[in-house]
Formats: sequence, structure tokens, C-alpha cells
Amino acid sequence: MGIIVLLSIATLLITLVKTSIRPATAFTVLAAIYLLFDLVPINTFLQGYTNSALATLVLLILISGVLEKSPLFHRMAEFLLHRSEAQSRLRIVTSSALLSAFLNNTAVVSSLLNSIMRQRHVAPSRLLIPLSYASVLGGITTLVGTSTNLVVNSFAVNAGLEEFSMFSFAWVGIPVALLCLAGILLISHFLPNHQQEITEEQSYFLTAELDKDSPMVGHDIETNQLRKLDGLFLLELERQGKLISPVHPDEVLAAGDILIFTGEITKVQTLQRFPGLSVLGERVDDLMGSNLLEAVVTSDADIANSTLQEIDFRAMFDAGVVGIRRGNKRLQGQLGRIPIRVGDCLLLAVGHDFSNNRAVDRNFHLLSERSQSAQLSLTASIIVIGGFLTTIVASGIGLLPLFKGLLLLLGICLVSGLTTTTELRNRFPFELVMVIGSALAIAYGVEHSAAAGLIADFFKEYVSSVDVYIAFISIFFLTLLLTETVTNNAAAALAFPIALSIANSFDADPTPFILAVAYGASACFLIPFGYQTHLMVFSPGRYRVSDFIQAGLPISVLYSVSVLILTPIVFPFF
Repeated sequence: MGIIVLLSIATLLITLVKTSIRPATAFTVLAAIYLLFDLVPINTFLQGYTNSALATLVLLILISGVLEKSPLFHRMAEFLLHRSEAQSRLRIVTSSALLSAFLNNTAVVSSLLNSIMRQRHVAPSRLLIPLSYASVLGGITTLVGTSTNLVVNSFAVNAGLEEFSMFSFAWVGIPVALLCLAGILLISHFLPNHQQEITEEQSYFLTAELDKDSPMVGHDIETNQLRKLDGLFLLELERQGKLISPVHPDEVLAAGDILIFTGEITKVQTLQRFPGLSVLGERVDDLMGSNLLEAVVTSDADIANSTLQEIDFRAMFDAGVVGIRRGNKRLQGQLGRIPIRVGDCLLLAVGHDFSNNRAVDRNFHLLSERSQSAQLSLTASIIVIGGFLTTIVASGIGLLPLFKGLLLLLGICLVSGLTTTTELRNRFPFELVMVIGSALAIAYGVEHSAAAGLIADFFKEYVSSVDVYIAFISIFFLTLLLTETVTNNAAAALAFPIALSIANSFDADPTPFILAVAYGASACFLIPFGYQTHLMVFSPGRYRVSDFIQAGLPISVLYSVSVLILTPIVFPFF
């Protein structure tokens, strides 16, 4: 049975890496299989979803939704930006790291991202990777700094181990963060400078259809003056399902032609002067009166891997997609037939019901303030932020458990009207609960089956002859590899039972091994698709994957070395 359990874990990992199946689906199915074959008792299976640490994580996410509505964060972001690139970067890196130690790092990045994209003094590509990296590093310093720490804590509690305190992670996290923040400031000088470039590989990809009654029909590209547009480039032309690329100046236009452009958000209005040209089935003149905004597709988006036509995007969101941007990559084909990917930046023409749509927060990080939910007043902001900080301090000194403090604060927000049950329902992290609850059941199955014994025997035979430190290093790099290929929380869920089994095989204190999982799961610096804040900045910064690899490699090395040296010193194995 132990071999079968290990094979099931391997199958789960392959599924997460090689397929588009969501982690929530994969983990839940495997946990259900364990339940059906009596590897996990029903009571244990259900207790995984009511774990106290997991409940605390849910409350923290819901409170973060209220905090995000505070205008103080947006005002602070504008204050941080400076005409000097070095000054702006230093302020952004230090502030985002400090805020991310106590707030949800996606909320921190979202607040600063809007202001960075609106300013014109410094190229966003010079600031956004440092912003994302700093938010990750700030998160490793406290229990509430990142969901990964709370997830690992939930596994520890479920395994009968001592619960981590608010600042248990700080003894190693703070020196590691300071070292890596210094490294970020150094490597930032080598980041790309994508500043208002007008090239063939532009930021947005959009399509427009030529109406049958357009006076442009029957005339070539040169005559219709489509060659030299202000900020737009005619990339391709689709006619009756066939793609014409490149488009020659003497190509004669026909009714129903789909014109495919690349260009910037501010240059879409260039299409206004062409009669009979429609975007999203509307005349361009009418479309330009719509509310245009930018939105990044989240890592949990329901629309990911589907085309606009398949999901009927307009009906779902009361919005139409005018353009798509995917990092610095040039897309090909008709816009409506391109599968939407996590991290894509969409240019939307939104209707009146867009801001009230429940699915918006789950699918998008908005880069425009125009359609975000109503902001808190200054007084309400001070009350909420003050209440949150009081809760953190009370938990840190042992005066009030974090769960009780957050529950009390959420109740106050509901009673005072600072949030509503509808907003909380929209923000509820259903998929995260499914992943962690199912992973706790899977961890039980691994621990109480022969699988744990097989893992222990392997390390006793092949590793224990060397040193417990080698085993510690192994679990750290295993988790790091997982977090770069799947998600950080899924990586923690997969690595925790293995780490606990290894610690037990050496009769060692499990704390350093558990921390290796926590720090390893947050060591996502190389690939933008494994961490949510990286996805948020990937397309707005017009980055390539290679940009993250070049910037992240030295940070990843510095991070790994410092964690592997400091953790056993602060938390000895024996």
C-alpha cells in the first residue's frame, strides 16, 4: 500500500505540472480516493477543512479585502514615487517589504502597481520585478506575511506539533530578507527598460472587423492609410478563416476582413478616424466612449485556458476585450480564438454592471481605479488599519489569539458597514480551502500508511550515513523545485509530509525541516508563473520569462544560501 500511496503522490505532481487541471480539483480528487479506500477516516477528512490555522488564513484573506479599499495605500504609493529611479526603487522595495510582513502581498502589489503604471518618470519594467520580489521577502518574516506560512502552520497543528507564533519566522526571515533586499537593489540596474517603445512587438494585441458598408472596402492598405498609424501597427489580416501575414501595402480590403493590430492602450483611439471599422461588434466611435480599463488575469481565474468565444466573455462580465497583452510576447490569430492565460493583461471596455459582478475579483487584478469597489473614508481607513495592527500586536504578545482577534475585527467591519456579506462571499478563498483541506487528508494518508516508513527507510539508508544537514538541504530544494513548477501552497502541501517523515527518521526536531518547507515554498524568484505577485507584474512590465530568470537567479542563490546557513543555527536539529 505504501508504494501505491507514493505513486499517487507522484501522479498528483505530474498532473499539476503537465496538465491544466486546477490544484483544487487534483488535491480534492486524491483526498476523496484516500477516503474511499479507508486511508483517511471520515472524521479526519472533515477536520482538515475546519483546521484552526486554515480558518485563521481565511479570516486574514477576508480582512485583507477590507483593507484593500483604503485610499491610504494609493496615497502612500504616489508619495513613494520619485523622479529619481534609484530613490523610487529604494522606497518601493523597503515599503512593500514592510507592508507585506503583515498584509496580503497581492493587496500590497496591487495598490502600488496602479501608481507605478500611471507615472511617467521611470519605466515600470525597472520597478515591478523589485516590487514583486520585495513583497515575497517581506512575507517570510511573520506568520501572517504570506499564506504559505499559515498553510505550513495548519499542517503543523494538524500533526499535533506546537503552533508557530506571530514572529517565529522572523529570526531567520528578517536577516534573509535584508540580505536579499540589498541584492535586489543591486541587480535592478540590469533590468530591461521598456519605456514607451513603439515597435512591432507592442504591448497590446487587438482586432477590428471591417463592416460591409465601409468606404475602405475595395481599396488597398496604402490607400486606406493603414501603414503609418500613431502608436498602432497593422500586424496581420484574417479573411474567411485564412491568415494573411505579413500584410503588404497593395493588399485590397474586403468586407468582413479582420484587421489585427498591436499597440498601446492610449493609442486605441487612433482607430476612430477609420469609417466602418468595428471592435467587439461596435463602431469604434461608440466604443471610445466606453469605460476602458486594464485588468490582469489572476492565478485562480475561472476564464484561464478558455477563449473569449467559449466563455461568452461579454455576457459573463458585461465587458468586452479590446486588446490582450502577454508579457512582451506577440500573439497571433484572431483575438476571440486565443486562449486566455494566467497573467495576461486585458484591455476592457466595461459596462455599468462590471463593478458589481461577483466574478471580477476572482478573475482579475484591476490596474485602473475607476471600476474598483467603493473606497473607505479616511476615518474608516484609520479604524480598520488601526484595528488590524492592534490585532497583530495582541496576537504577538499573547494577549489575544489571532483567530479571535480577526473574527472580532471582521464582525466590527460587518456591523459598521465597512464590508458586506456579498463582498465576503466574493472574496472567500474556496479553492485555497479545498487545496489545504484535501492536502491535510493526503498528509494523514502518507503519514499513517507504509509510505512514511518507505521515505524514512530511504533516508536512513542513503542519507543518514552522511548527515542530517544533507537531509535538511534536500527537503529545502525539493520544496523550492516544487514551488517553481506548481504553486507555492501546493508545494508546501506536497513537501510537508515528506519533511515530517524525514525529521522523524533522524529523531530530529521537526521545526527546522518544517521551516525549510515554509522558506522553500516562498523561494519563487525564477519563473513568473509560480507566484501570484509575479503574474500581476509580468504583463504590465512587458517582461519576458528570461527577465525573471536573469534577475531572480542571483536572488534565489542568495536566499537559499542564507536560509540554509541560518535556519539550523537558530533552530538546531537536536
